[in-house]
Amino acid sequence: MLRPLTLAVSLYLLATGMPVHATAPVDSFDMSVPRAPVPVRVEGRQRLVYEVHLSNFSQTEWSLSDLQAIDADTQASVAAWSGAELAARTQVIGRAAAPAASVKPGERAVVYLEFETTQPLPKRLRHRLSFAAVDGAASKDAATASAPRTVIGAELEVGNAAALQLAPPLRGGPWVAIYAPQWPRGHRRVFYALNGRARLPGRHAIDWVRVDADGRIAKGDADIAANRLGYGADVLAVADARVAAVRDGQPESVKVSDNPRHDFDQAAGNYVVLALADGRYATYEHLRPGSIKVREGDAVRVGQTIGALGFTGDSTGPHLHFHLADGRVPLASEGVPYGFAGFRLLGHYPRLDQLGSKPWQALSGEVAAERVDELPGSNSVVEFPR
Repeated sequence: MLRPLTLAVSLYLLATGMPVHATAPVDSFDMSVPRAPVPVRVEGRQRLVYEVHLSNFSQTEWSLSDLQAIDADTQASVAAWSGAELAARTQVIGRAAAPAASVKPGERAVVYLEFETTQPLPKRLRHRLSFAAVDGAASKDAATASAPRTVIGAELEVGNAAALQLAPPLRGGPWVAIYAPQWPRGHRRVFYALNGRARLPGRHAIDWVRVDADGRIAKGDADIAANRLGYGADVLAVADARVAAVRDGQPESVKVSDNPRHDFDQAAGNYVVLALADGRYATYEHLRPGSIKVREGDAVRVGQTIGALGFTGDSTGPHLHFHLADGRVPLASEGVPYGFAGFRLLGHYPRLDQLGSKPWQALSGEVAAERVDELPGSNSVVEFPR
């Protein structure tokens, strides 16, 4: 028979969701999701893209074991990552790059998450992190230093998908939609801290590169920027909108190999930002000098030419950088999801190092070619209406 005090403690633990025989609590992580995700469709599946921030407030270096995204209403596991896979998604702020398998006292780590499902998405998510002390880490209780620990937190509400689907930013094709969440210096993992706040503008950014039927990216010497197949292509307004910001006049190198490094605020090159009717902002970067046809405050119509694809700013070759964000200043805005009203899917590049030297992998019969109201998959090859 339980004594009154024991019964009271047991009832408290049950009420708070803690197991009655839980290990003693430890000082560990503050877990947060600064930007709650909004679903986007990719090849028929709903995708969530967001980050979990882990701040180690303890005096112990903790090794990360596994992380689960849980349906807060049903407690069912929605997605999970562990071991090397979790480490590859984790970057400690101030360290060069992922992977990060542990977080030292006072450090802050970002775990970059993306997952897809064909099932209805949960309305609310929370996260369960399992961790243990790193061998040799200081602990007042050496006997239990390496015992596995668990913390639950970072609860969020999943947002609603945007109703406004976009027209193409370019005509024809084939165009390669270049992005991959695992790239250390790709758009997905690059924060900028301006005006006292860190933001991730390229969370859903795509670099659009033109190829031909054989996968070539240039006619003649590919080191000459003007020889690239996409160079000078018309860049189009993706919706009826108002021009929120313009920058022109940045020069571009004749040769790709001669392009110098730019200060981070000049990395976007020449750009146009359009304010859409639903409060989002469409950002076009690396435009050709002197090609921009609009001024700040202008009203534009969907499909209107606003500039030309170029090679300004930090760029490894002529392409159109395109993303949507929540503000008009490219590096001081959070990237938000979007989809295109329609495009034709031709195939994929399983390895991006084949771009320019080999044809892409043709579309299999598992996915329909005509895509509606969604985002192209990573490194997919698409064609827009002409």
